[in-house]
Amino acid sequence: MDKHTLQAQKLSCIRDDRLLFSSLDFTLHSQQVLLLEGKNGSGKTSLLRILCGFREPDAGSVQWCGEPISSNGQYRADMAYIGHLDGIKKELTVLENLQFALALAAQACAEADAIQAALARVQLAGFDDMPAQTLSAGQKRRLSLARLLLAPCPLWILDEPFTALDKQGIALSEQLMAEQCDRGGMIVLTSHHELNLPSTDVQRIRLS
Repeated sequence: MDKHTLQAQKLSCIRDDRLLFSSLDFTLHSQQVLLLEGKNGSGKTSLLRILCGFREPDAGSVQWCGEPISSNGQYRADMAYIGHLDGIKKELTVLENLQFALALAAQACAEADAIQAALARVQLAGFDDMPAQTLSAGQKRRLSLARLLLAPCPLWILDEPFTALDKQGIALSEQLMAEQCDRGGMIVLTSHHELNLPSTDVQRIRLS
């Protein structure tokens, strides 16, 4: 039996009096990826926000392990979200950004060795005291990935995670995604980039 299950039932979303999608159903199990595809404005980010619990659907429900996310106290602890924007505090250093993110997630401050290992994994070793505002767009994106490594959650929800990354950064992101699924996690993401996850069960939903 799956340890975790994310289920959407008959979801509908209206924005600016326009129906983005309706009667949307899916079930995502451990070790699976759900890729949301579609043109800009088709409702991909709106769907992610519904799955995160940031907004209510206009119809339908989202359940985590059989319980509505609105009443599931464990869901926020089990879910990690990285939006289209990096969520980086420019006035803080790289290290301070990671500590701040952990505090927001109600996670205990990670050991120094764990932080260094995460920074090394995302190719930011030695950047601890660097102000985030001096990082390139790709480096800021990799700093966001380091947050996922320090506060592991069974569900990752990622909005265009490959934005601003070069080929090496994309390959690193895909490797981290594969490892997330290998250890029993799951991922929902939007992307215009063709995923290279040959050993992972990838579902697709196209929004028109």
